Amino acid sequence: MPELRLPSKVVICEVAPRDGFQAEPKWIPTDQKLHIIRELAKIGIQSMEITSFVHPKAIPNLKDASEVVRNSQELTGIKFRALVPNVKGAERAIEAGITKLKLMLSATDSHSISNANSTTEEALNKLEPIIEFAEKKGVGVGGSISVAFGCPYEGKVPISRIAYVLDRYSQMGINEVSLADTTGMANPRQVYKMLGELKQRFPKMTFSMHLHNTRGMAIANAFAALQQGVIHFDSSIAGLGGCPYAPGASGNIATEDLVHSFHEMNIDTGIDLDLAINVAKEVKQMLGHDGGSYMLQAGPNSNLHITPESQKKLG
Repeated sequence: MPELRLPSKVVICEVAPRDGFQAEPKWIPTDQKLHIIRELAKIGIQSMEITSFVHPKAIPNLKDASEVVRNSQELTGIKFRALVPNVKGAERAIEAGITKLKLMLSATDSHSISNANSTTEEALNKLEPIIEFAEKKGVGVGGSISVAFGCPYEGKVPISRIAYVLDRYSQMGINEVSLADTTGMANPRQVYKMLGELKQRFPKMTFSMHLHNTRGMAIANAFAALQQGVIHFDSSIAGLGGCPYAPGASGNIATEDLVHSFHEMNIDTGIDLDLAINVAKEVKQMLGHDGGSYMLQAGPNSNLHITPESQKKLG
């Protein structure tokens, strides 16, 4: 019987400080954000999306982006990146000390208009000045594609649409792109097929997966991506973050769930699962909720129970 094609090691980027905190309805004090970021640094996280330099009025919970970045500079073992929507955001990010920028773009016009008030093509045309500015400053840039697998307005997204956006990214010199299942509409067959075709067409592109667990498919979709050789994944401690188009549904795949799944398959993440679960518990206590973490509900497979006594005979 043929063996599954699995990598020996993966890289997980923690996105709770950006994607998780921005979704919270109440203000999270800066010192609490910094505390969680420092606790995450202790579990073995190597990469983190620490914040977003959008206009403070757009996402009030991240209005302290510069302060958060400046006060995290001592965590030298982590590669920090920040989301930027425009040149102004890039200027603020680089000034604060960020050395890797992330661009965000929607695959469909409907989603792009609802989020950025512009079509996908118009949004693409706005990216080049950001990239040029970053290059002058010696700062790296990665891209991303939201609703890459399914759009809440237009349904399934054809591979040809994603290929077009990737082609534009490639022309602008971007060779790292995150494919985001923003509303949890992807399925493993779709993920496997899309990645297979895209990797053939763009062999020099490094793909990462940003999966949401809105419909309980995130782990399965991560497994499909593994089968296509993807080793870069985003996740959020305690499953923080959410989908505004599916009220009440869980959002990002929980870091502790993803780590547990990989470790069960003997795939190294560099992350201490027990420490990750402890941080997830602390986050849940701090915010009063989690995002649907399986590890917080059931714990890892290693948590065995005391053998029960034999049932007494009835009658």
